Amino acid sequence: MDKFFANEMTLLKALAIMLVVSGHLEFSLLGIFPPYSFQIALFFFISGCLFKEKYLNLPAEYLKRRFKSLLVPYYLYTAFYLGITVIIAKLTGKFWGMPVTLKNYILTPFLNGHELDLISPLWFVTQLFMTLTVFLFLFRQLKNLKDNKFFHLAIFLACAVSAVFMADNMPHTPCMLVVVRTLFSMFFVYAGYYYTNYIKEKYDIFTVKWLGAIICVQAVLWLFNTDYDPVQGIGLSYVLVWGEFNTWGVIPIIVSLTGIWAALFTVKILYPYLKNVRFLQDMGNVTYHIMANHLFVMYLLTAFFLYLNGIPITERANHDIYWIFDPVKNTYLYFVITMVVTTYIGVGLKKLKSYILSHIAS
Repeated sequence: MDKFFANEMTLLKALAIMLVVSGHLEFSLLGIFPPYSFQIALFFFISGCLFKEKYLNLPAEYLKRRFKSLLVPYYLYTAFYLGITVIIAKLTGKFWGMPVTLKNYILTPFLNGHELDLISPLWFVTQLFMTLTVFLFLFRQLKNLKDNKFFHLAIFLACAVSAVFMADNMPHTPCMLVVVRTLFSMFFVYAGYYYTNYIKEKYDIFTVKWLGAIICVQAVLWLFNTDYDPVQGIGLSYVLVWGEFNTWGVIPIIVSLTGIWAALFTVKILYPYLKNVRFLQDMGNVTYHIMANHLFVMYLLTAFFLYLNGIPITERANHDIYWIFDPVKNTYLYFVITMVVTTYIGVGLKKLKSYILSHIAS
């Protein structure tokens, strides 16, 4: 991977995590793309962009690397936040999570990843591990069957379409949701792989004509949007973790693709101006830690605002985990503080890891 592409991907990851955090604060950085409309698909897409074909012949090595990079820190964060959750429960009288059982803390991460509210965004991590595992072995079989990119694209697209159909027509059992999430997300992993290997260097898809076409498509899609009235449904947004699409057929797939294009286009336009901004490079390199810690930072900010306004901390227990104090005034302050704090938490943890490993090696 050339340095330019690697730096571009790092900025794309920074944008992706900002979209996730802003979504949890109920606003969108890209106006015509509502929160939850493509942000998670974008992360799967990035994983596909970075997928190396050599691992098709080295599955054991690939799974070992993914286990170490995804699951080991997941369970370390689970242990840490279980302790934090116990402390908060003593202060507020509410335990922000599921009962402490082996099933909930060993199996639930792979079913829905919501065993602890404070790290519930990390459901994506265990799902990513499952998605990449299935993708690896399915892609191996497809290439052996027929080494044709259009054939592969059609199969993975069919997986995504079937996932939406299953989610809208079948009972949402835990195992069914795993199947739905895996089928849906594999398409975007392959889309990232397809973009890197067959589009990036061969076609210019970031022209004014493409911009106009995407805006037109998104304008038509907006006719199906009901986000402005939650009673009607979630429209262009969808909640993949719970298999909630509630919309017309392939719309979740299309809006994910238009959103991914918009994110790529944004990075292409801004890259010359932002490529040397160290903070954004750091942010893109620690998205895991931002994903893991941003709800806790928001929780602490809310506790601080409650203290300033003379409201007991127990009031926090009367709202869900995403509740913030006076969102009309404070949303963007929450966003800025959260992004800065969690980015430098991530940078600090990476330095600590390097320090520990270097001392172990010596």
